[in-house]
Amino acid sequence: MNCLHNRLHCLLGGITASLLLGISTASCRAQSQTAPAAGPVAAPVSGWWSFEPAKDTFSPAALLDLRSLNEKTAGENGFITRSADGADFATTNGKPIRFWGVSEYIQDKDNPDWLAHKARWLAKRGVNMVRVHTQIASKEADSELTDVDPKAVDRIWRLVAAMKKEGIYTTISPYWGVHVKAQPKWNIPGMSGQELAGVVFWDKTLQTGYKSWLKALYGPANPYTGIPLSQEPAVAILQHQNEDSMLFWTMQGVKGEQLTQVRARFGDWLKKKHGSLAAANASWGGQSPAPGEFQDNQGDEFAQGRAGIYILWNWTQERSGYQGKRLADQLAFFGDTMKDFNAEIARYLRRDLGCRQLINAGNWRPADPVKLFDVERYSYTANEVMGVNRYFTGAHEGKDNGWAIRPGDKFTNNSVLRDPRGMPTNIKQPAGFPFLIPETEWVAPTAYQSEGPLLTAAYQSLTGVDVSYFFADGDVPEWQPPFAPDPWNPPTGKWSVATPMQVGQFPAAALLFRQGYVKKGAPVVHEERSLEDLWQRRSPLIAEEGGWDPNRDTGNLPPRSAVKTAADPLAFLVGPVEVVLGGDPSKNRVTDLAPYHNARKKTVESVTGEIRLNYGTGFCVVNSPKAQGATGFFRGVGGPVTLGDVTLESRNEYASVAVVALDDQPIKTSKKLLVQVGTIARPTGWQDKDATWASGDGKQTMTGKEVVSTGKNPWSIVRADLTVTVRNPGLTVATMLDANGEAVRRLPLTRISGGIRLTYPADTLYVVLQ
Repeated sequence: MNCLHNRLHCLLGGITASLLLGISTASCRAQSQTAPAAGPVAAPVSGWWSFEPAKDTFSPAALLDLRSLNEKTAGENGFITRSADGADFATTNGKPIRFWGVSEYIQDKDNPDWLAHKARWLAKRGVNMVRVHTQIASKEADSELTDVDPKAVDRIWRLVAAMKKEGIYTTISPYWGVHVKAQPKWNIPGMSGQELAGVVFWDKTLQTGYKSWLKALYGPANPYTGIPLSQEPAVAILQHQNEDSMLFWTMQGVKGEQLTQVRARFGDWLKKKHGSLAAANASWGGQSPAPGEFQDNQGDEFAQGRAGIYILWNWTQERSGYQGKRLADQLAFFGDTMKDFNAEIARYLRRDLGCRQLINAGNWRPADPVKLFDVERYSYTANEVMGVNRYFTGAHEGKDNGWAIRPGDKFTNNSVLRDPRGMPTNIKQPAGFPFLIPETEWVAPTAYQSEGPLLTAAYQSLTGVDVSYFFADGDVPEWQPPFAPDPWNPPTGKWSVATPMQVGQFPAAALLFRQGYVKKGAPVVHEERSLEDLWQRRSPLIAEEGGWDPNRDTGNLPPRSAVKTAADPLAFLVGPVEVVLGGDPSKNRVTDLAPYHNARKKTVESVTGEIRLNYGTGFCVVNSPKAQGATGFFRGVGGPVTLGDVTLESRNEYASVAVVALDDQPIKTSKKLLVQVGTIARPTGWQDKDATWASGDGKQTMTGKEVVSTGKNPWSIVRADLTVTVRNPGLTVATMLDANGEAVRRLPLTRISGGIRLTYPADTLYVVLQ
């Protein structure tokens, strides 16, 4: 599989890493890798243990196997639909369902045995949803507009069939305009040989091709199931497109014939609203801007029905008078154009192809998240499901930093526990829609990845985000090693989650989330935004990205808002934050967050009382009847961590510990508990050192690490140093498990009043208590 990230990295050009903190900059980051070759085993350094799991045989004797959480076959209870209030997922028979997901690429190896094995392997670890993101348009230079890549289509069909057998649903993302190149015979005006960012939203020729590609994918019978994907209940969600928007910086690259089309469509939109272009111009103030003021020097040509387009950058600035009024109409036009496209493709999928799945319009971010994100989401309201790609990452400077980690690279070694505004689940969710994060990951080379699954599960549960897909599960049948024979020869790939500190931390996280062990909170921010407020780019009560400043960015709140001050940006960690797009600002309300957020102590507690984060020390606890644990910098805690039924005493600097019920019972009475521990994993022999350097734009001095050596296979893991006390008198047996959930040996337990105490083994991810 080609790594598509590099091209988008070039497109973003001068956008600095700090601006993109925690935000996805691409969708295709899994490297093409094969199974590791046999060779000498490198011994880990002192204080680490070597992660070298045997191949999983899926023994029925395994004490940890979450396959039973899945349906026997995905879709056996009908198509996935929405709950009565529209905000969550349910099966056709009305039963609520939650998903734990990954983006999957094993199908690209064209090995049916590997594909079947990976499906069972994922199900065992708690996965019941995968996302396939690919390009199905033909890549051949002599292709016709309606041609598809038959191999790409076949791989999707194979994936759906294999995952279905293991009770795993599929989300399909078949198009990414940034990486579709228009071929000469497609006859897309002015675009031959060029990539198609944004063009699908307005160009009728491309839309014709796009529909034909969808028909080739969803219409024919899947040869591996006999059922067309349009009628396949194991396919849960159809995504129109990936990471594309008329509100992103790529829109400023539209020129020539394509921009002429946009100007003509804008002219039509203005005539529909104002009656004529002259009337529109009069409503703005009656000026006649020179062509040079507009994108590509294409100015107003009212006689020909075309109106000039201001470059997108203007929306990121304060504008008033003639330009401000005109920009408001232009923003409404852009929002309506994307929404109309989303509605038309939904109509085509439903009526022409007969697709019965839920539909998600997109997953991208705008150039200015404060001023434009609600417009982006407005365009998604034509469909049933909302989404955005969201990563936790930091600065990474290096030659191939888009896809690989090399000696000499410099990076900020971040934990979200000390940067809580970067939490991927910090999302202002449109009310009445399920919300998905199609791509998420704690991105390497950060060492603090073990916190990701537990925090994702806990805060998704609290806020009502419906599914995150960890990006990406690489194309090997089980665990991804740090290095593998590959023509790209990457020292260490950035985008694989099939590692001990990410997929290895799935079981407890998947249980917690899918079984509802942590409660959803009542909304702490309810915002209603009129459409006019969106077009005028008036300040929101709260914005979800780290660059939002409640003191700076709320000077233009809607006059009718019932709330006159900005909401605390850490409200996302207290409870759900929701917005009604096209609503009444007089109905805005914000919970008093003072009892939950203590800025002096740097603590924030959920409205449910089940999650507490100290972002000063970098430490978070989860404390519910069926799931208890902690993640972060234990040395900063200064003593035992006492929860409802569990006490944790760790000498590790950093660790993630979860105790969850395997039998859906409270921990204090459960007959089978999973104790899961993650620390830090690095390639054996990895070395880094302290470093400072200038940021890419030269405006900041960065402090972090420099990679000295990327090491070699296998993974080495910091040894756990932990004592776990569980106040459950019925527990009598502790069993250490291997990475496949199979018993290794019995462990000694110390009886205490009302429970047991366990010295956790240093070299395992899992222990089961019974």
